[in-house]
Amino acid sequence: MGELSKLPNIGKVVEEQLMLVGINDVEKLKEIGAKNAWLKIREIDESACINRLMALEGAIRGVKKTMLPDDVKDDLKEFYQLKKK
Repeated sequence: MGELSKLPNIGKVVEEQLMLVGINDVEKLKEIGAKNAWLKIREIDESACINRLMALEGAIRGVKKTMLPDDVKDDLKEFYQLKKK
């Protein structure tokens, strides 16, 4: 396991998915953002759900996904509803 898996919410599977879509380090994840990273993962894994999106946002912020502010959670939920198939 590498650098990404040291972030909160990022385990081996999500780290592997991030690397598969070209996000190989923390800086790239922060640059691309949780929403775009999730969309890229969604292209290779249709089962990527709201929990993965929130996990990515939490990882970028350095917190567990359950600790995200309510307004951020609401924004991510709205984005997810618009983008899910």
